[in-house]
Amino acid sequence: MAHKHTRIELLTLGDELLLGLTANSHLTFVGAQFARRGLTLARNVTATDDAEVIARQFAESWAAADVVITTGGLGPTCDDRTREAVAGVLGQRLVFDEGAAAAIRGRFARMGREMTANNLKQAMRPERGEFLPNPNGTAPGIWVEQDGKVLCMLPGPPGELQPMFVAQVLPRLAARGLLAEGEAYVQVRTAGIGESMLETRLAPVLARHGDALSVAWCAHPGAVDCRLSSPDGRLGRAELEGVARECAALLGDDFLCFGHDSPARVAADLLRSRKHMLAVAEAATGGMLANRFAEEAGAEGVFAGGCVCPGEASMMRLLGIPEDRPPRHGAAGGETAVAMAAGAAKRLGAGYALSLTDAREDGGAPAGAAIFMGLHSPRGTWAKRLDFPASRETANQRAVNAALDWLRRELLRTRPAPAACGRGGNL
Repeated sequence: MAHKHTRIELLTLGDELLLGLTANSHLTFVGAQFARRGLTLARNVTATDDAEVIARQFAESWAAADVVITTGGLGPTCDDRTREAVAGVLGQRLVFDEGAAAAIRGRFARMGREMTANNLKQAMRPERGEFLPNPNGTAPGIWVEQDGKVLCMLPGPPGELQPMFVAQVLPRLAARGLLAEGEAYVQVRTAGIGESMLETRLAPVLARHGDALSVAWCAHPGAVDCRLSSPDGRLGRAELEGVARECAALLGDDFLCFGHDSPARVAADLLRSRKHMLAVAEAATGGMLANRFAEEAGAEGVFAGGCVCPGEASMMRLLGIPEDRPPRHGAAGGETAVAMAAGAAKRLGAGYALSLTDAREDGGAPAGAAIFMGLHSPRGTWAKRLDFPASRETANQRAVNAALDWLRRELLRTRPAPAACGRGGNL
């Protein structure tokens, strides 16, 4: 079966999704993973935990698709009904797997927790299926091949599903010829430039290749991607990479990386190659910047730490701002941002520091969605004012992205340390 014609349907199961208690992150993640391999999900259906509903919806997808992926309903409680409903549609009885049971018991023992009997429900599988190990939870996945089709059942928690999908599901599907072994496109990721301007700037490069080149634009918070592919194969991988390098050269500092790295990851790689560390101080974003950098950046060895300062007293105590120089806002908010960044760098022993603080009128409330950001570096310390016509939450997200991009651009102006080996965003 040619992978271009593989029909894949995703069933996301659980009352919590339909009640709005949990976001359907599975669709976003699974859809993006397949898109990287040149496939688009044919359909996603979200259904309740009711066994009859699950069975009815699975039967419909199983009849139409080459690959069906289900998420959720594999746990130990009474509302976990996916395996029973699906096995009934497949005409397979459920069997108890001693190996899976031993793995579940072993996990509880390692955690020092008592295992209740209902956990062994997770060791049941369709008789002609096999388990997919779950290194991060007690519910294994289930893989079934029947009638020339593939069924993959995965647990609901994203922290369990996502690593299983990447490490186990994608390689199995590729080995069976159901999707490409590698990525189906070359991606140029940019920062600090809007989608329409990006298209305009790259037009001279892209137009030279006519309809042999397919271009897709994808905007994210803080980044815009340009995805280059050649669906009819007239341009090979090496030629696509050549076009991507031309685009990167044309963009200059607006080029972030090739591939999928975040601004935080790129900044961390630059810090690492220059043998510097980053400190952060936040009065406006409540630790969002520190969390983003620590989670996404592979920040070990490059993150000195962060200070969250909701008021003037904490700024003075944590950042060493003198009492005779109280933080000011409004027109002088840039001075506060500079003092915060310099104080964080000094207190935490970092060569670089970022700060984010509200732009307030003196003694007043936050001035809409206006935020000052500060940047400390070995070359100096500066501040910028950001004005976003958006909600406070959205403005905070955009401020974090802007601060990381400012850091990246400043780092590009310095040379890597001798013998450093950064990733560099090369193809």
